[in-house]
Amino acid sequence: MSGASWHHIYAIVASRRLFVIFLMGASSGLPLLLTSSTLYWRLASEGVDKTTIGFYSLVGLPYTLKFLWSFVCDGVRFDMSFLGHRRSWIIITQCCLLASLLLLGRINPIEQPYGVALAALLVAFWSASQDIVVDAYRIEMLAADEQAAGSMATQLGYRLGLLVSGAGALFLSDHMAWHHVYDVMALCMVVGMAAVLLAPSPPRPVGDGGRHMPSSFQRVVMSPFMQFMEKPHWCLLLIFIVLYKLTDATLGVMANPFYYELGFQASEVALISKIYGVLATLAGVVVGGFLCLRWGLYGGLLACGLAQMLSNLVFIWQAAVGNHAGWLYVTITIENMTGGMGSAAFVAFLSALCHPMWAATQYALLSSFMAFGRNVLSSFSGVFADMLGWPLFFLFSAIIALPSLWMMVALRATFRRWLASE
Repeated sequence: MSGASWHHIYAIVASRRLFVIFLMGASSGLPLLLTSSTLYWRLASEGVDKTTIGFYSLVGLPYTLKFLWSFVCDGVRFDMSFLGHRRSWIIITQCCLLASLLLLGRINPIEQPYGVALAALLVAFWSASQDIVVDAYRIEMLAADEQAAGSMATQLGYRLGLLVSGAGALFLSDHMAWHHVYDVMALCMVVGMAAVLLAPSPPRPVGDGGRHMPSSFQRVVMSPFMQFMEKPHWCLLLIFIVLYKLTDATLGVMANPFYYELGFQASEVALISKIYGVLATLAGVVVGGFLCLRWGLYGGLLACGLAQMLSNLVFIWQAAVGNHAGWLYVTITIENMTGGMGSAAFVAFLSALCHPMWAATQYALLSSFMAFGRNVLSSFSGVFADMLGWPLFFLFSAIIALPSLWMMVALRATFRRWLASE
């Protein structure tokens, strides 16, 4: 994908479609913390023991396993009135989410611990299902040269949703009962529903030929994967997807233990990393999105990947200066900004790889490979930190970015073939 002129970039960013995608991103981000950190705080505040709270983390499995049912959102058609296939699915998942959140807020975790777990599992399932269809809608709605802007809008909205259900919910819990907090969070889903009503209908995917999706179960399940495997060297593509964000994930797991060992107080880390750091990430998302729009997906992805790698080296200096809050602001600014840049470029890249007809299934599959690097390979971070010590560990976390960057340079022609418009 070649770069766009500033006039074209402005036309894309100022469009109604980007605003709608931003609101849908907020709707996707809202439920996540209500089944994880916010829920854990609620459980602890209502007297649930730590062992039980730990097991509640299992309710997040639908986010990891969503590719197993994503084909249903592609193959089973709902055409409610003027909404069409994708928007009908989004409305269905949002209505189920709203009902599940109301249910979760009304179950007493001491009297009915299994009921809370089941309700949280329902929230996670419908939230993951909403993510599947929202991602598919974005890919289907936007042209190839608009995917970077769509990625930027989605992630900005997603992080807004996280702020509402994280810091917002905790603030409300100081002033009202938890079931009322969940009522408010459920009502916030109305914003996502309004976005669906405002959203334009996506064009019919190329290759649909005016027909409905295949009725054969085998074709509905297998076609998305078969179409993806038509890409040249698709196995290398999957390897690249696993590796690209691994440098960020490896460092991210060890960041808080590093701050703790340097002697920073929890309140300092909360202010600098969790509040100021979110703002730095949002700025990075915007920068990454604009780089991809201006330089094209390949150029933006390469530049953001290089920035991600180099930013990890800043932690070597932080290890040298020790407990210095001023330098921690610098470190967090650089790390979170480059992380946001890489995320914006990477989501745009994954979106551009998906065929619009099979966007739900293919994006769910690709994002699961991305999660493998983040959740599985990065789990060895502590082993390397213990073995190497902090300065060498941060150097190692930067070096592991080299394979993905080397692939981009060595396979440049292949990358441009993977991106249909290149």
